[in-house]
Amino acid sequence: MNRTIRAAVAIIFVGIIMFCAISIAHNLGESLRLDVTDQKLYTLSPGTKTILGKLRQPIKMKLFYTRTAVRKAPDHIRVYNSYYQFVEALLKEYAKASQGMVVLELVDPRPYSDEETEALRYGIRKFPLTEEENFFFGLAVQTQYGAVKTIPFFTPDRQNFLEYDVTYLIDTVMARQKKRIGVLSSLPVMGDDVSGYIAQMMAMQGQQPRPMWTVIQQLQQQYDVGKVETTTDEINDVDILLVIHPKNLTDRTLFAIDQYVLKGGRAVILVDPFSVVDQPTPMEMQMLKAIPQRGSDLNRLLRNWGVEMPAKTYAGDRTLVLEASLGRDARPEKIMGYLMLSRECMNNESTISANLNQVRVLFAGALNPTAQAPMDTAHGIQRTPLIQTTSRGNTFKNDAVEMTVQNDPGSLMRKFTDGTKPVVMGYLLRGRFKSNFPRGIDVPVEDKRPEDGGPPLAPGQSAKKPATKHIAGLKQAARECAVVVFSDVDFISDLIAYQRTFAGLSVAGDNIALLMNAIEDMMGSNDLIAMRSRGSYRRPFQVVDKIEQEAAKRTAQEEEKINAEIAGFQQELLKIAPAANEGDNKLLERTLLEKKKAIEVSIREAQRKLRNVKREQRKSIEQLGDRLRNLNTWSAPVVILCLAIVLGIRRSLRRRHYISHASDS
Repeated sequence: MNRTIRAAVAIIFVGIIMFCAISIAHNLGESLRLDVTDQKLYTLSPGTKTILGKLRQPIKMKLFYTRTAVRKAPDHIRVYNSYYQFVEALLKEYAKASQGMVVLELVDPRPYSDEETEALRYGIRKFPLTEEENFFFGLAVQTQYGAVKTIPFFTPDRQNFLEYDVTYLIDTVMARQKKRIGVLSSLPVMGDDVSGYIAQMMAMQGQQPRPMWTVIQQLQQQYDVGKVETTTDEINDVDILLVIHPKNLTDRTLFAIDQYVLKGGRAVILVDPFSVVDQPTPMEMQMLKAIPQRGSDLNRLLRNWGVEMPAKTYAGDRTLVLEASLGRDARPEKIMGYLMLSRECMNNESTISANLNQVRVLFAGALNPTAQAPMDTAHGIQRTPLIQTTSRGNTFKNDAVEMTVQNDPGSLMRKFTDGTKPVVMGYLLRGRFKSNFPRGIDVPVEDKRPEDGGPPLAPGQSAKKPATKHIAGLKQAARECAVVVFSDVDFISDLIAYQRTFAGLSVAGDNIALLMNAIEDMMGSNDLIAMRSRGSYRRPFQVVDKIEQEAAKRTAQEEEKINAEIAGFQQELLKIAPAANEGDNKLLERTLLEKKKAIEVSIREAQRKLRNVKREQRKSIEQLGDRLRNLNTWSAPVVILCLAIVLGIRRSLRRRHYISHASDS
């Protein structure tokens, strides 16, 4: 056999060996995969494995994705390929961990095929690509008895919550009865229920009824959500009571909430010293003829349960404050009270707040332990902080925070002083609560008049005055109660908890996850909580944040001085304007105009100084960016160069050593 044939045979055998090695590695890789993501995104959480272990009947998961059509689709559709690979890999983990109870089927619904008809029957959303081709990307979970639950479309904004969504689908498809949530709120969270005269009045004024809050729509997907009137005197047939922004509740309603909790009912309560979303409609303003109250509290009940919220007192933290633009053309400005709570602000020992990463609050109040008892022993009550500021947090009082934000939002930052301990904005309260109505309550009871079906009055007899009826209740709970309290309402509103995308509103941060966790914990289901926020963590730029804080602190006095100069110049202009208009002497008028121009020049100079100060704040951050960019650019060539130099020196030394030994021999 000549050399050419031997080389050809060797190449063939090498190719065969390589092919076999790749196949073996691919097959072994299915069982030897390593998840190196920061939050183990491709690894199922213990809660998911627990739910899969409880399956007693096989279920089928059908993943619909138009792989063929995507190849010739526009770029904004092809980007879903990477997301599909992530979804497919995670669903394969479900099938693997279920011990054969979960069967995964990948479906490519082609035009006019049975698969396309099946996708439409399951309710999978379609997006037309051409006259014939449609884009599908959804999931259907079906039991052997025909029960079906679906994710109509995998939107990228839900990627962080993918495991929770899929596990919830599996958990609910087993035909479990929905829990019931009762919503008691002074805000139209359930949407405006208007009819008759009010609807006609709104139509005449060109107004539309306010829609249901997105968070309530999201709750309706998982629970049976019903409304509890703010005038109710009894609360029954609800598994969880969700109280949102309770304002001016009557004693009868407070007594109903009190007794509901003492009888073992679970509640999630959201109060707020100032709710930004509590905006009255023009019709309400006309009817009230006054500025309505925009704060709420439930201190009358909460004090006996271990906490209270001071009025017009807000939580602040210079390290957590966010920027906001207060006008269409206004530049973003940091507003104290608008905070982004980071991981260090969450209690990792509680299933409600563990694994959360970012929660935004807007003018949240401070929840303080009641003064009549120590921190952890109020009537045997255990207080578990859920969300709080950092140790530099503090409270600030403001009687008219809305006017302050509109006129001078920067004053909140300038007047704020750092504190030495965290300000708590969320508590889990457990214990045998005492009633705020130990003697019960008297409610009015009117006898029926004859026109209302009552007995006829005797001649000369007048109608009786309203009588009262005494209603007794529990003085103290017979078993442990549980209540979650948050001092902000805005954090679950569409304004803060969601952001608008091309596909509509999508979840922003972990605000809704925090509320959902609280409800799940009150329901007693802990399996779904641990996975709800997995993967939503975005590594913070701690160095950049520190530089920004130090720069802001270093230039704060200079900024305040310049702003004071500008305000003084503007006051002078206001004084000069009337004098210039009233002056009859042309010389005086000319003098005032020259002075006005000089002041305007001074204002522009002061504004230029202020811009320079702001620019200096940015320099250190930009220098950091340049250093990081240079490090990334030059690190690899420098490492290769150093390695080449080391290898060159080593090779030279070995050559000299060889030559010296050869000459000796």
